[in-house]
Formats: sequence, C-alpha cells, structure tokens
Amino acid sequence: MTWRNTPTRWGAVSQALHWLVVAVILFQGVSALWMVGLPNSPSKISLYALHKSLGLSVLALAALRLGWRVHAGAPAALPGPRWQRAAAAASHVLLYALLIAVPLSGWLFNSAAGFPLQWFGLINLPALAAPDPGLRALARTAHEWLFWLLVLVALVHAAAALWHHLFLGDATLARMLPRGWARPDPDAPPPEDPRHA
Repeated sequence: MTWRNTPTRWGAVSQALHWLVVAVILFQGVSALWMVGLPNSPSKISLYALHKSLGLSVLALAALRLGWRVHAGAPAALPGPRWQRAAAAASHVLLYALLIAVPLSGWLFNSAAGFPLQWFGLINLPALAAPDPGLRALARTAHEWLFWLLVLVALVHAAAALWHHLFLGDATLARMLPRGWARPDPDAPPPEDPRHA
C-alpha cells in the first residue's frame, strides 16, 4: 500500500486518518451521552477533561486531513450519475466543516463557561471568549445540534458507501480500506463485457 493517494484509491495516510477520526467520534458520542448523567465526582471531571482533549484532537486531525488531501490529492471520482458525484462532494465538504465546527463550538462553550482548557494536561489553550452565560447557552446548544448533524451526515455517508459496495458492486468502500479487505479491488481491470467476448 502506498502512503499517498493514487488515482484509484486512498493511500495509507488518508485511510489511517479517516478511521482514526471515526473511532474518536464514536467514543466522543458515547462518552458525551453517558457523562452528562453522572453525578458530580472526580471521575466525571476526568471524563469531561478527556472529552475536551479528544475534541481538540479531532480538530487537529481534521486540519491534518485537509492539509494531506490538498498535498496528496484524491482518487478520481467513480463513474456514476452527476447527482451522485455532486452529493458525494457536498457530503465531504459538510463532514469536514462539521469536524471543525463541533470542536470549536465545544471550545467556545468551555470558554464562555469560564473553565480552563488543557490538551491532555500538557498544553493550556486560550479562551475563545470571556465568561458569558448567554453565550455559554448558545454555544452549548450549537455544540449539541452540530454533533447530531455530524452523526446524521456520517450515517448517510456510511450508508451510501455500503449501498455502493453491496448493491452497485463498485470500489467506493474498498478504496478506503486496506487492499484485500473488501472487493472489488479498485486497481483491478473492469470485468469483461460478455457481449464482447
């Protein structure tokens, strides 16, 4: 497998960043739903600190993914109706935007609440705003709604990839997985048309 993207598939760096972000987002969603119902305790504070640190990590990973995509390019779009290619492009733009907006809204909520912010206890980050109860409520609402929008768009994105793999039989999913994990192989020549055999 090559590190860089090729005209037919995503390279190792893009695949690793993609699936790492997926794993962190899944953990963030589950932990967020769980921690809000916990009673105040040192464990809850630790879980909130982890949630914030991982949120900042998602922000950094999204920036890294964008930078790598600009540097390494992207595989060519697979053949298909124009509306499908347009929908795929729009969903990618929306996913990148949400991967940035969700952590930033959480950072703004934390700032407006007057809480300090550290990345895994190693780096202190500045506040994005002064403490403000109104802004805190607005940022919290935005953070929650943006997260659910991210979940919705990600589910549609995943469902489309599975649809292409299971029903259309193309390489949409296979080229975001290590070679051999799914068929068809995106580098394999197209099957011969029996009408021309």
